[in-house]
Amino acid sequence: MTYHLPAAKAAGGPYAVDVTPEKAGWGYSALRVLHLPPGGSHTFDSGDSEWIVLPLGGGCTVATADDFGRDTFELTGRAGVFDGVTDFAYVPRDARTTVTSADGGRFALTGARCTRRLPARYGPASSVPVELRGTGNCSRQVNNFAAAAPAAGADGQGFACDRLIAVEVITPGGNWSSFPPHKHDEHRPGEESVLEEIYYFEFAGHDGIPGLGYQRVSPSGRGRGTDVLAEVRDGDVVLIPDGWHGPSMAVPGHHMYYLNVMAGPEAERAWLIRDHPDHAWIRDTWSGQAVDPRLPLYTAPERSA
Repeated sequence: MTYHLPAAKAAGGPYAVDVTPEKAGWGYSALRVLHLPPGGSHTFDSGDSEWIVLPLGGGCTVATADDFGRDTFELTGRAGVFDGVTDFAYVPRDARTTVTSADGGRFALTGARCTRRLPARYGPASSVPVELRGTGNCSRQVNNFAAAAPAAGADGQGFACDRLIAVEVITPGGNWSSFPPHKHDEHRPGEESVLEEIYYFEFAGHDGIPGLGYQRVSPSGRGRGTDVLAEVRDGDVVLIPDGWHGPSMAVPGHHMYYLNVMAGPEAERAWLIRDHPDHAWIRDTWSGQAVDPRLPLYTAPERSA
């Protein structure tokens, strides 16, 4: 099994990235990235999965229909992942959805096999909790648009899904994120949950030079013994069925973005992790350092009255 999928190898059918449970060889998590030209549209069936349509660049209309009715959501979107928080749309399992973009753009479809059918909903950008995690050169920004407790934000509540957990992370150039290395491949009630995870990467360029970074996954002694040390670039994907993952390293001068998609068999939708025992001490040093002054790169817009 190849766990690092360079951009061209991650494509499938109409998608620039097409990771399904079948292709990943696991049970739940999925990610597709759709590129639409101006005036373009794409229709997909949810099947047995719930999905969130998340603009990476550009805006779109999301129209979804099932046996319970029809819903249409206008997504303002954003210029790019380094430019702002975006709104998004949740579409339930067993529905047919069409994404249309008047001006064209790039759209992530984050998915998870699920049991419950939840209603289609609009997620405003103003409701996305923006969290600053870590300090010093471990500082990063997390846009918790579909997080689950305890990573959901100040109120401890995330966007309601059955199994899907998804967040965006921005790591300033030269910083490390996903550190200390951590894992979630073992059922330990109240301490660790079993979650399959997908990392999708984009980078800020400089004077026309593309960015890059590095991703590490090391074996935890469970599952497949996943072992990855990958140079990652725009559009690359790393699959994490098990193992200690981190750090995610952004080279100096180029901010790193990654989209995390997680889901698993646990009855409770929760992000419970265990830090690598050799590196967990680093968290104790954060209280004596300032957050990287480059963060936040942006904040969520104010909520309208």
